[in-house]
Amino acid sequence: MESMAGIQGIGQIAIPARDLAAMVRFYHEALGLPLMGQFGELAFLDCGDVRMMLSALPEEEAGVSILYFRTGDIDAATQTLRQKGVQFEDEPHLVARAFGKENWMAFFRDVEGNLLGLMEEREIAGTQ
Repeated sequence: MESMAGIQGIGQIAIPARDLAAMVRFYHEALGLPLMGQFGELAFLDCGDVRMMLSALPEEEAGVSILYFRTGDIDAATQTLRQKGVQFEDEPHLVARAFGKENWMAFFRDVEGNLLGLMEEREIAGTQ
């Protein structure tokens, strides 16, 4: 499935955590989701085709999840969405290199102010 804007589905869901260790125990040990890795204040779990990111946040920022829409070409998807009136908060940018890929993202909000992200994972040369 790929929309006219180049969206291929949900690639990641971010869940804020007041207590990252407790959240990792819950999702990994209680629910049995495979832990892909933990990097400082971030933990990643495998949910099949969707990656879950747990991120430690101050209490006043906790409680809001973010959907990341997967795309094969973040630049083209951003341009298409802008033509449809979507206002982006930033330009597509490299966020991290992890799991043999470069993770590119750009953020925007829906009509009620919910934060959403576009994400593209690019293979890092020589890591396949």
